Amino acid sequence: MIHVTKPFLPPKNDYDFYLDGIWERNWITNHGPLVNQLENKLKEFLQVPNILFLNNGTTALQIAIKALDLQGEIITTPFSYVATTSSIVWEGCKPVFADIDADTFNIDPDKIENLINNNTTAILATHVFGNPCQIESIQTIAEKYNLKVIYDAAHCFGTLFKNESVYNYGDISTASFHATKLFHTGEGGAVFTYSSDLHKKMSYLRNFGHETPTEFAMVGINGKNSELHAAMGLSVLPYVEEIIKKRKISSEYYKNALQNLNFKYQQIHEECQYNYSYFPVVFESEQILLDSLIEFNKYEIFPRRYFYPSLDTLNYVNVQQCMISRDLSSRILCLPLFYDLDFADIDKIVKILIRCLKNKP
Repeated sequence: MIHVTKPFLPPKNDYDFYLDGIWERNWITNHGPLVNQLENKLKEFLQVPNILFLNNGTTALQIAIKALDLQGEIITTPFSYVATTSSIVWEGCKPVFADIDADTFNIDPDKIENLINNNTTAILATHVFGNPCQIESIQTIAEKYNLKVIYDAAHCFGTLFKNESVYNYGDISTASFHATKLFHTGEGGAVFTYSSDLHKKMSYLRNFGHETPTEFAMVGINGKNSELHAAMGLSVLPYVEEIIKKRKISSEYYKNALQNLNFKYQQIHEECQYNYSYFPVVFESEQILLDSLIEFNKYEIFPRRYFYPSLDTLNYVNVQQCMISRDLSSRILCLPLFYDLDFADIDKIVKILIRCLKNKP
């Protein structure tokens, strides 16, 4: 059975080393030493000034929106995981969708400005599949209209833009450390910001607003993560460069094997050092994609339709016509890609695709 992704598990002895310390200290949560150690190691590895380790990437988005005191309308992308939109709605704001660029799959800056009005307070953009948005164009628009910028950078661990982490852009960037990500803590996420004031405010927001055990600076939620999850992150982090290297090799092998087939690929930003977090292909039609899925499933191979459906069609948002996103979401499929995927499995996947495309109507 081959799934679209597979969690990287470090050698068990690596994890056991940290577990022994947890058992000795009997300290499992509430900002333990491993959480602090992980935050410091991530700051060093990613070269970011401030980070808060959280329980998941959705909490990270919600805390980012709350920390910036956002209200009214937030311009966002229709092509992302549902949490990008649901977090906006959950925090009492209104998502307004700007359609995407058909080549990069990211929000199109040229479509943002016409959507701005007196109720607009922010732009929340996703670096889709780890591919950086048009960061400079978005920042220019934000400064012109005094808007905040949040980046949903769930897929971006290890991606660089202009030789620095993409987490260093925007007012706040968020990450997911879910088990399916190339760096993970089992379940987890993070927020990043250059602002020491925002960092302090978000530290209150993730821990019920505690100033001291009996004093509260503001309202907050339980966004903390545990020592057990931090232990997993500390065990995985030393392998990240090797993980990215292996994913790059597999992606290039895919590309070479598929070079004679009529697939469209995501255009990666020219100033990006990419992390190869996914391997998406775009079919000529939705019907060919669906026929291919049926064939894959016969062989217990399970690629995934990231991201389907287009978020502008959700039943809890105002219907908006983002036709590029709707078209792309109907025809895109992420093929299996993970650390120990071997060439024989890729060959099997490619053969199925070739057969399906030869038999297309």
